[in-house]
Amino acid sequence: MLKLALLARFEAKPGKEEEVARFMDQALALANQEASTPVWFALRLSPSVFGVFDAFADEAGRQAHLNGKIAQALLANAPDLLASPPSIEPVEILGAKVRSAD
Repeated sequence: MLKLALLARFEAKPGKEEEVARFMDQALALANQEASTPVWFALRLSPSVFGVFDAFADEAGRQAHLNGKIAQALLANAPDLLASPPSIEPVEILGAKVRSAD
């Protein structure tokens, strides 16, 4: 059961919106490689504001993700792409329904 999650929010620098969108698209491939990250959503909340919601079965999975390739790449590219440091909040999942839209 998914019990824990991360909710991240970040804003692109002016003129960097599409670069951030491409970064998020590329991050999906990295998320697919993380066995302890069964749920990962990249979000566009407005033209310049983006987010990520990902869920985990336990704290070990959440920590593995926080120390993984996506977080490293985001932090390495943040000075060039983001208007301010990302906001990353650990959250608890109280209930979930996840199934394919097929």
